[in-house]
Amino acid sequence: MATKCREGENGFKLPEIKFTKLFINGEFVDSVSGKTFETRDPRTGEVIARIAEGDKEDVDLAVKAARHAFDHGPWPRLAGCERGKIMMKFADLIDQHIEELATLDSLDAGKLFKMGMEMDIPGAANTLRYYAGAADKIHGETLKMSRALQGYTLREPIGVVGHIIPWNFPSTMFAIKVGPALAAGCTMVIKPAEQTPLSALYYAHLAKLAGIPDGVLNVVTGFGPTAGAAVSSHMDIDKISFTGSTEVGRLVMQAAATSNLKAVSLELGGKSPLIIFNDADVDMAVELARFAILYNKGEICVAGSRVFVQEGIYDEFVKKSAEKAKSWVVGDPFDPNVHQGPQVDKVQFEKVLKYIEHGKREGATLLTGGKACGEKGYYIEPTIFTDVKDDMLIAKDEIFGPVMSLMKFKTVEEAIERANKTRYGLAAGVVTKDLNIANRVSRSIRAGSIWVNCYFAFDHDCPFGGYKMSGFGKDMGLHSLDKYLQTKSVVTPLYDSPWL
Repeated sequence: MATKCREGENGFKLPEIKFTKLFINGEFVDSVSGKTFETRDPRTGEVIARIAEGDKEDVDLAVKAARHAFDHGPWPRLAGCERGKIMMKFADLIDQHIEELATLDSLDAGKLFKMGMEMDIPGAANTLRYYAGAADKIHGETLKMSRALQGYTLREPIGVVGHIIPWNFPSTMFAIKVGPALAAGCTMVIKPAEQTPLSALYYAHLAKLAGIPDGVLNVVTGFGPTAGAAVSSHMDIDKISFTGSTEVGRLVMQAAATSNLKAVSLELGGKSPLIIFNDADVDMAVELARFAILYNKGEICVAGSRVFVQEGIYDEFVKKSAEKAKSWVVGDPFDPNVHQGPQVDKVQFEKVLKYIEHGKREGATLLTGGKACGEKGYYIEPTIFTDVKDDMLIAKDEIFGPVMSLMKFKTVEEAIERANKTRYGLAAGVVTKDLNIANRVSRSIRAGSIWVNCYFAFDHDCPFGGYKMSGFGKDMGLHSLDKYLQTKSVVTPLYDSPWL
């Protein structure tokens, strides 16, 4: 079953890259060392620009600016409504530069330009608006204490936050991290992924235009083992919010624990099951399964990479999945007719191809795809394996690419047991018309998000985060503000109490 692969770059002209330096204390500056690194276009492998390479000394300068802005600057002391106004202006500026920002994420990450225009960039702006509306609604409680005391609580910003952002959704993750932290009154140092630094630097520029004070939002570009490690271990950072792999999440936690015991929240890897029962509409289920694994070329932590199909519809599901693969178009992400762009870089491209070879060697049947696509760039055909066993590497490891593992099951009990047979617990999907099955499975799967007859059902109001080795702490929803706040109790004796 051949996948359509569209050659060429759709006549797209590389735009001027405006911001390539570190953003510290309101200014774009060179790194202390003067070093730079390349960011490459995954469509061709060619260099887009050279970016300032931050290291420990640069992180020190950024943290110093953020600490001064927190301890002495206006941001934490502004009325919540004033912070909200500035955040609203920030969001408006993002809306005014949607095309440029979507272009940067397509160039850097190989993301579909039309998805950036329609979803990622407008979504980032709306995330900021959501938290801007919460900035003046952060309240403590009055305590009715049992002894001769009166008390109340204050919810205060936690301080300087270190945000470490992944490469698969550069704009979305920027807003999800930065939005609640700004609303809470925190200052921050942001370390974007080295593969996708361009949009983060552009957002820093817009933040300054919006009126966010100098030092509140700093961006240090660079590599994980250097700049990222410096952020994680810095003694003057009060909180780390990290999204990325489970392996790196362990290192972040270790660094936080051995430095100043800073608070940590982690959103890590996943190997999410999609469970399709006999009563499902097969055509709808096939489309949902395809969407669940191929969206963003499989580079999404909640990808439905393990698809369990009940035996009564399994053969029909396999046949229709193979047929649907013929219409999937891989190619230049700036082409509006393309469904899937290139993997983010050569490393990820080669990693996915190695997993495909593992699947073949372990005895899984290659139904569709399985090869690189095109003459240049990091394109991979959508790949479906059947006859996959739970102990195969392709069924256990997070591949982070367009690779689906199809598995047959008999009973509800078997589906639950096998779905939970993973070290991850980020999300799961259930496809059924039976409400009893939907409720039973939803309550039995150990994962942070369960989507019934839908997938990727994210919303600003809905908390998102994992169980088990998928991490802890929630992004999105009003409760995500809690990550950037701490509670202080204030107690005084009543007038005639024996405390005097």
